[in-house]
Amino acid sequence: GLQRHHQQSYINGIREIVDDKYGDILYTRVYWNGGGVWVRGRQPQWTEMEYQMRNWYYFNWLCGDNICEQHVHNIDIGNWVMTVTDPNADMFEKYAHPVEVNAMGGREVRKSNGNFGEIFDHHFCEFTYADGRKMFSQCRHQPNTWSNVSEAAHGTKGFGGVSSRGGGRGPYQQEHTDLIEAIKTGAKYNEAYIGAYSSMTAVIGRMASYSGKTIKWDDAVKNGKADMIYEGHDQLTMQSEAPVKPLPEDQIINGEVYAIAKPGVWMPW
Repeated sequence: GLQRHHQQSYINGIREIVDDKYGDILYTRVYWNGGGVWVRGRQPQWTEMEYQMRNWYYFNWLCGDNICEQHVHNIDIGNWVMTVTDPNADMFEKYAHPVEVNAMGGREVRKSNGNFGEIFDHHFCEFTYADGRKMFSQCRHQPNTWSNVSEAAHGTKGFGGVSSRGGGRGPYQQEHTDLIEAIKTGAKYNEAYIGAYSSMTAVIGRMASYSGKTIKWDDAVKNGKADMIYEGHDQLTMQSEAPVKPLPEDQIINGEVYAIAKPGVWMPW
């Protein structure tokens, strides 16, 4: 889950923001820039479906691109900051989220031997909330480049990192401890809204990056199902036809075995 909600350094940092450490919050910056993750090469005994399942990170129907799989954690921190500093928001049904996004991205280093599926290797997004505040988002998977996994809040009194002093259990343990305690005591505990809103924030960021268009939240919720959900997933086996298919050999250019979104051409619905 989004375990930073159970990490003491973030809990303390959010409390400091609520206590006016940076003044009125104007915008946030969120990052997950790194060298990339594992890749699994194709094996001759695998079906196309098994290959995609084992190399799942590189296919949108399984992973959603790194903006959705990794960077969602940082995006969620941005939403969390906006939630606690918006008097009209709360941590349940009214969790803060952007109303629109414009973005850019591409695929510069993932261009060889077909093992990198269809995802981009970098995205930059400018998210806008209903009150006009912004979240600026970067994520990148490119070796030997500047790495940064962090979040910062900018306000009328200054700026700084969201994560503050630490302590406590590791967040992966603490999130389970908190859930079990809520079950035992009957406390109100529902993080589904947090997960849903922050995941959708990442999805509209990907839509904007792939298309080069400004994407509005309401339009994506209404029209974007085909880009988010693979129908019949509960009937799949390793012998099923894969939903993403390799290109015919005469259409493969520069080693790109799968169709790649082209901004200005790709449409989100």
